[in-house]
Amino acid sequence: MVRMSDLRDRDVINVNDGKRLGVISDIDLDLENGKIKAIILPGPGGFMGVIGRKNDLVIPWDKVKKIGVDTILVDYPVESDSA
Repeated sequence: MVRMSDLRDRDVINVNDGKRLGVISDIDLDLENGKIKAIILPGPGGFMGVIGRKNDLVIPWDKVKKIGVDTILVDYPVESDSA
């Protein structure tokens, strides 16, 4: 069994580019079915992580590929820099 408090201490890594996305700040639960819908990571921070902070990163549970001792691997689309 893995507790939420244990998951919050693990780095979330994107398997597509090896980038560290952060740590879990919250979980989206489906209470009717007793399942996890998504993990939520804080968005990139501005000044001191508060001012100018962008939207949180919501990763659907089916994108979680492996939960390890120190890290959680996810299959998350890589953003294109050509905007």
